[in-house]
Amino acid sequence: MIRPIASAAAVTAALVAAPLAAAEVQIQATGPVIELSITETVKAEPDIAGISAGVSTEARTAVEAMRMNAREMTAVIARIKALGIDEKDIQTTGINLNARYDYDRTSQRQIFRGYQVSNRVSVKLRGVERTGEVLDALVAAGATDINGPNFSVDDDTAAKAQARKAAMETARERAMEYASWSGYSGLRLLEINESVRSSQPRPMMRAMAADAEAIEVQSTPVQPGMVATGVTVSVKYEMTR
Repeated sequence: MIRPIASAAAVTAALVAAPLAAAEVQIQATGPVIELSITETVKAEPDIAGISAGVSTEARTAVEAMRMNAREMTAVIARIKALGIDEKDIQTTGINLNARYDYDRTSQRQIFRGYQVSNRVSVKLRGVERTGEVLDALVAAGATDINGPNFSVDDDTAAKAQARKAAMETARERAMEYASWSGYSGLRLLEINESVRSSQPRPMMRAMAADAEAIEVQSTPVQPGMVATGVTVSVKYEMTR
């Protein structure tokens, strides 16, 4: 977008009328201003796989449901640790206890059935090549449902820097084109704003414990693919002669 900037007097008036809650630095421009928003994305091989494993149990009483769930979840966590996963990469993400009811159509009322307990942990796997092996092991250990994997890059600083550099180069090249078409020969940078985004494929596996024998026959295939890190740079240039 190309548009002229208000005069210095108008800018001053706007500053006086503005609330004092936030201070802004105004760079005065005498020439037309170009505003551009450029997004650049860099792809990289993931080195982290996130998996969520849970156990659900039902019993007539809340105490028994909790006791059963604790026993089964302890076995799942023990299996996770036995796979060589560091304890700091295992985190409980939710424990829920709920009463369960069935609806009786004849009497048109709720019939108490018991209690259900669900316990879920998230696992950060530092070695995506083992994802299929870990998924199979969790189901074999008693996990009643599995979510994931979600792939990411542990340290995407270099990828962001590469995307940032590419975005700024593209922004300047495009701004120079606008300036040239408008009869100007140079640019003066006025403002830079940045937003960062990360995206990755989110495959999902859901497996019930009853399928453990079938899963053990053949290891679950997992393809990590590539994950993307993007940077959006919004810049303002003043066109100069």
